Amino acid sequence: MNKKTVVFVVVAFIAFSFSSIAQYVDRSSFKAGVHAGLPIGDASDFSSFALGLDVAYHWGVSELVDAGLATGFINAFGSEVEFTEGPITVSGDFGDIQFLPVAAALRIYPTYDFKLGADVGYAVGINEGNEGGLYIRPSIGYNITGNTELNVSYINISNDGNFSVVALGVLFLF
Repeated sequence: MNKKTVVFVVVAFIAFSFSSIAQYVDRSSFKAGVHAGLPIGDASDFSSFALGLDVAYHWGVSELVDAGLATGFINAFGSEVEFTEGPITVSGDFGDIQFLPVAAALRIYPTYDFKLGADVGYAVGINEGNEGGLYIRPSIGYNITGNTELNVSYINISNDGNFSVVALGVLFLF
């Protein structure tokens, strides 16, 4: 199954699943923001820093739970790598790694100011040779003001390997 088909199926399923929620709940929100992070694990071998944009739309399922859709853009800046094996040294410059995630989102609010959540879906690889993969992003958020959230998240995109980033972000409610 190609990437476009997978993304279409995920988006169609999410839209269908959440369309009935919007009919019964009067609370919804659009959020947009940015995040910065450090690649960890395998990703730290070929990238040094990541920046991204986040966009989400959430519907209030109950007073304590929101569900919705999330997308955005992730760019991990490539780094120069030098590898030595015995008398042979090889060096190379890795290009930027870019993803476009498409995901379902769930947020749980133990208190007004504090939230736990996760996004699950598919991250489409943008740059050449990047196939994308399963996208999982658990997060913890804190409301700084009524319309500004500070959050910490772990981004993991897995296909044949894992691309992982620990990120700090800010979201604005519109």
